Amino acid sequence: MNEVMKNDKELSISEKYLLSIKEAGTYFNIGTKKMRRLAEDNLGGFSVFCGNRYLIIRTKFEEFICKTSTI
Repeated sequence: MNEVMKNDKELSISEKYLLSIKEAGTYFNIGTKKMRRLAEDNLGGFSVFCGNRYLIIRTKFEEFICKTSTI
C-alpha cells in the first residue's frame, strides 16, 4: 500500500531557505511591493522565479542587506 507521508511540523520563517515575497517582507520588515521590486531587480542574486512567483533566498538576502546602505 502506497501512503502519502505528511509533514505535520511546519518550519518557522527563520528556518526556511526560500521565502515567499510576503514571508520575506514580514521577516525583514519591508513592504511587499518593495520586496517584489527587489526580487525582480536581483533575479539570480538572492531571488529565483519559480512557476509564477518570486522566492527569496533568505541567507543571500541577509548578506545583501549587510552590504547595502539603502534599500
